[in-house]
Amino acid sequence: MGDLPTFPERFNLAHYYLDARVEEGRGDRTAVAVGDERWTYAQVQERSNRASHALRARGIDLEDRVLLLLFDGMPFVEAWFGTLKAGAVFCMANPLATPEELAYLLEYTRCRAVVAHADVVERLPAQMPERCRARFVVGANEAPKTWARWEDALAEAPSHTDNADTLADDVAGWLFTSGTTGKPKGAVHFHRHFAFNTEVYAKRTLGLREDDVFVSVSRLFFGYGTGTNLMFPFAVGGTAVLFPDKPTPERIAEHVEKHGVTVLTNVPAMIRQLVDLEPRPSLDSVRICLSAGEALPPELLVRWQERFPKAEVLDGIGSAEMFHIYCTNKPGDVRPGTLGTPVEGYELRIVDADGNDVADGEMGRLWVRGESAALCYWNRQDASRATFRADWCVTADLFTRREDGAYLYAGRADDMLKVRGQFVSPLEIEDCLATHPSVRECAVVGVDDDAGLTIPKAFVVLREGVEESDALVSELQEHAKARLTRYKFPREVAFVPDLPRNDRGKVLRRELR
Repeated sequence: MGDLPTFPERFNLAHYYLDARVEEGRGDRTAVAVGDERWTYAQVQERSNRASHALRARGIDLEDRVLLLLFDGMPFVEAWFGTLKAGAVFCMANPLATPEELAYLLEYTRCRAVVAHADVVERLPAQMPERCRARFVVGANEAPKTWARWEDALAEAPSHTDNADTLADDVAGWLFTSGTTGKPKGAVHFHRHFAFNTEVYAKRTLGLREDDVFVSVSRLFFGYGTGTNLMFPFAVGGTAVLFPDKPTPERIAEHVEKHGVTVLTNVPAMIRQLVDLEPRPSLDSVRICLSAGEALPPELLVRWQERFPKAEVLDGIGSAEMFHIYCTNKPGDVRPGTLGTPVEGYELRIVDADGNDVADGEMGRLWVRGESAALCYWNRQDASRATFRADWCVTADLFTRREDGAYLYAGRADDMLKVRGQFVSPLEIEDCLATHPSVRECAVVGVDDDAGLTIPKAFVVLREGVEESDALVSELQEHAKARLTRYKFPREVAFVPDLPRNDRGKVLRRELR
């Protein structure tokens, strides 16, 4: 383990990720690929300089928040870097959000600027907040009233700029929580937070290289995707492959084969779809497949390894509060069924209800600390106090640690079930049911029985060609009884065509009842 990275007092992420590559002589390397189009590092730098000027010309300055509502593509890249170059703060959100969600984001962020795709502008309030002084529309033939076409603004702007004189501890961006238990909260991050995780996770742990080609299932507006398919490629001089449409297994396989992708940012739901895809897609170029966002069932990992033996799956856990992955399986050291060990520079604790460390093998709540922890949740003081305690970030995740130091995920504290006076992890039941040959995927929640007591209920998606029946319900229950402590088996089983998920791929358990 080497010394942990430090950063100068005056520090700007746009220089760290982008300008430094040009200064190193990598200006002619391909930085971004979208379909058949290519942009070099020098071209991305020029367009980002123009974006910075466009924002500044409309009054955007240090610490002003810029809301990005864009699909994956070059406009996202240049707007993101342009925001940083101007010293402003990026806030990124799903361009497919509903009008109600968009109105909330405008009010919550109090953004001074918004850069939105034309399809999104139609869902924004007709009367935009007056404070939002800079409004850019991407991909429109004609700009609506009070808006400017992004393409025109960049064409009119100078191609050179000086980056804002920001500090390492200036705010660079907000990362939104997934919002599975309420409205999303903005985790406030400094410039150095993103660079720290890039150094210890992307470079030291994953060993990313300039000859790597990246593609992501996770979209750029989500911190998982922003890190692995924008920040990390730029940090090492690699190539980020972007596409604006919805990720499907066919689309991912197409991009992997066309571009020779070596690093695939994935989630368990897509891993399952790729494993089931026929005919077998060619993923032979992939050397690293990342997995995060929700638990990766061990049986699914085995099936992936059998079908794509060259693409090592590195399952890990991260969060908006910590920016990115802080505990993961390492290249050459994959421990199936676990989330591996802490990333260099991060420290983990598993504690009981009183905040005391528990012994190996005992379950408790995960605490994590490292130099990428957010300052706070914006405008959410009570939640900030509960989560950020001195140097520690208190998660809602329950874990156990094995004697070999590997961490096992047991689920979220608010998802735990109390059955017959005993706590039960839905994940344990889900992993058990997933080993049945008829089950494609499943989710378990607690429901009340006729006596008002909590019982486990499994929502099961069957494999193609399998018919649902009462006999199959009994078979699944017996399958669980034979492998789990008896009281953990699902008292009820419902068959569903698919599981509800949010825009980050996480199962929305609150919709299962």
